[in-house]
Amino acid sequence: RFSALIGVNPVDGMDKGKKTTPPVLTYVPNSFDFDMAVMVIGSGLGEVKRNPLFPPCAPKGVNHENFFNECKKPAWYFVAKDYGHSDMLDDDTKGIRGKATNCLCKNGESRKPMRRFVGGVIVAFLKAYLHDDNEDLLTIRDRHVSLPVEIKFDSFL
Repeated sequence: RFSALIGVNPVDGMDKGKKTTPPVLTYVPNSFDFDMAVMVIGSGLGEVKRNPLFPPCAPKGVNHENFFNECKKPAWYFVAKDYGHSDMLDDDTKGIRGKATNCLCKNGESRKPMRRFVGGVIVAFLKAYLHDDNEDLLTIRDRHVSLPVEIKFDSFL
């Protein structure tokens, strides 16, 4: 049995009409019946095209916002405003796929702040739901700590 689920910038396909097979999103609010706490982390630049030749890496209509809208309580939602879909990866990503993450997606200035935020909020969420210690998660939510990124926050508690 699982106790918690975390979606790090989830995407269900290339666009609303080009979803993954099988599709994950139903576009019915609160339709995910997970019976556990959920956290969705998104990127503010994910739905922005890097250039006119490439589509956005996390298009509106199939991205983190839609995943959160389908979650039931308790659900947490953090969006790193000035960061892109791949910005939680290492600075030096190997191979052709790794190099593509730097040129296909709109990115923030540096990946390090996004990595620090994603790692920290994941640890805080897991402490809250696996160890009954929600102090760090509430501190992040209430912005009583200096964060490496500017965030937008929402939750269903």
